[in-house]
Amino acid sequence: MVNLYFAPDAQLTVQDRMVLDALQNDYSRFQKNGVSQVETGEDSDDLAAKQTRYDSASPEDTLEHEQQAIDLMRKLNDPKSPTFDPTVFVSVDTPDIKNPILRKWIIDPYIRWARTIVRVDTDVVMLTHLMLYFTTSVPSALYLFYHFRWWHGLLHFAMQIYYLGPYTLMMHQHIHMRGILSKSLGWLDHSFPYILDPLMGHTWNSYYFHHVKHHHVEANGPDDLSSTVRYQRDDVWNFLHYLGRFYFLIWFDLPRYFLRKRKSGLAVKAGGCEIANYIYLYLLFTKVNARATFCVYLLPLAIMRLGLMIGNWAQHAFVDEVEPESDFRSSITVIDVPSNRYCYNDGYHTSHHLNPLRHWREHPIAFLAQKKQYSDEHALVFYNIDYLMITFNVLSKNYMHLARCLVPMGEQMKMTIEERAELLRTKTRRFTEEEIAEKWGKQYARLK
Repeated sequence: MVNLYFAPDAQLTVQDRMVLDALQNDYSRFQKNGVSQVETGEDSDDLAAKQTRYDSASPEDTLEHEQQAIDLMRKLNDPKSPTFDPTVFVSVDTPDIKNPILRKWIIDPYIRWARTIVRVDTDVVMLTHLMLYFTTSVPSALYLFYHFRWWHGLLHFAMQIYYLGPYTLMMHQHIHMRGILSKSLGWLDHSFPYILDPLMGHTWNSYYFHHVKHHHVEANGPDDLSSTVRYQRDDVWNFLHYLGRFYFLIWFDLPRYFLRKRKSGLAVKAGGCEIANYIYLYLLFTKVNARATFCVYLLPLAIMRLGLMIGNWAQHAFVDEVEPESDFRSSITVIDVPSNRYCYNDGYHTSHHLNPLRHWREHPIAFLAQKKQYSDEHALVFYNIDYLMITFNVLSKNYMHLARCLVPMGEQMKMTIEERAELLRTKTRRFTEEEIAEKWGKQYARLK
């Protein structure tokens, strides 16, 4: 069914499709009940051709359908359920692997073995990825230092670009859950990041200290070093300032933040790990092999830091002017393919801020269970667009496209497409220091 601007992507996960179906049902029932809006503007005729109207179920039937979806997703996550379905690969769902020989002799035995290795039974994919990285990235990097060729170095970098997103969000789960492998393999769980993190553009432990010990504490508030509230989020120069500050000063800003918060232990650890990693890269560049260091370590570092800031800008581009401290109103939810299928449901950013310890497979369940609260809190949900394109469209002020990608909930359903675009525009405005003092408290504002 399609009653939004775009057809759902064929690669949506099963869980994403259930969530989007529930939101579409709400929108369709709203339209059927006589409050149906007439979209104005030059896209109206095109919209009428794209939409498919249908008779939606009663509210009671809809609630029952949503509860069935929640129950099914819980069973898919439950190792004791006959419908349990672990994630093994990001590119293909396990039930879609139909070859009986492949299933009997390779896939099913691998799943049984892998479940004894990973910490959570659903997370077989994380072992799959670890083996992938250690059989491709690590040998390739070692050979580049042994015998460098530019064509190999550039191909290695291209491979790493493909790996950066899934690896980072695997580590996102790692740092929040204190590991991804079984506790009997704790030594491996705690050591592999020191090998893989620099290959994937991260400095040692910086992701943990910045994201867990800092970002989730400040929650995009004024004291968050990656906060967007002091920036005009649809201005390119503001974004470049935001990016440059992170690029060149985070090694200094993060320890200073911890010292300001009287957390000297964290300041020493964060600064020490960052500087130690830079010394490691410097020695490799000057004493071992400069060209290999450039392709293996420096290029991924440059791209990763750009990617982190593009992603965080999108996740917190739209901040509510009335309740900016609300997790519902200062972050977004994205139902798409790259963020959710390939990157461990990273699109459910609001759900993650509501509960940072929530397992990635639980996000769609939590969203459906709290759907009414999302609606009442005027949360923003997008589909058919990823974080990269959200940042690009915000910076290019293409609010009409963003409005078409918005899945309307609650009061948003009553708006025309132009009104939705204007709604999004108002939420990218920078906060003045006076507004920061009013919303967060005077201690957070830089008042003269």
